[in-house]
Amino acid sequence: MRDLKIPEQRHPEKARRPDNAQPKKPDWIRVRAPGGKGYEDTARIMRENKLVTVCEEAGCPNVGECWSQGHATMMIMGEVCTRACTFCNIATGKPPEDLDAFEPGRVADAVAKLGLNHVVITSVDRDDIDDGGAEHFAQTIRAIRHRAPATTIEILTPDFIRCAPEALEKVVEARPDVFNHNLETVPGLYPEVRPGARYFHSLRLLQRVKELDPSMFTKSGIMVGLGEDSKAVMQVM
Repeated sequence: MRDLKIPEQRHPEKARRPDNAQPKKPDWIRVRAPGGKGYEDTARIMRENKLVTVCEEAGCPNVGECWSQGHATMMIMGEVCTRACTFCNIATGKPPEDLDAFEPGRVADAVAKLGLNHVVITSVDRDDIDDGGAEHFAQTIRAIRHRAPATTIEILTPDFIRCAPEALEKVVEARPDVFNHNLETVPGLYPEVRPGARYFHSLRLLQRVKELDPSMFTKSGIMVGLGEDSKAVMQVM
């Protein structure tokens, strides 16, 4: 009589999934397609006022969630940036038009219609303009103050690296509630991540804001996961 060969037992986990298969992604990592009344209302206000948002231009995956609650980060001075930072999705090149003199008023109108308690205004870099768009920032701040006086204003500015010192002074004199300028990454990664910018110039810019107005809140931020180590991050902090 021949011996019976018993099949080799397989581990139940391996039987369900090959060794090289990726584990199932958590539910929270998936975002829903934008939609709903809140989202549509925000989109309508942006379109009626002919405004550009960093939410759209940078391809933010959270646009549906934020816009459904009436939150949007408006980006002034056009949709083409004169820099080419490697982390950014915004179009780069030579901006096709001059600054829109009526944009500050339209931004203020949108802020009022959205009923915002706090608004964040950012911009593209405009190295083609003598003051880097500083006066445009100041006009936008003043317009929001007039149209929506209860709204606190946070600006996220370029580095004004090619401008005279008076450019920064124009923005500070307009008195935003928060002056935000992102360092973006650690010093050693600047040539790769943020070409055209200088780490210590950005650091000095934030210091200068405090010198001009010690009562003003300053703010900054960096990304991680670009090749920096913990020591470099701690040095920035």
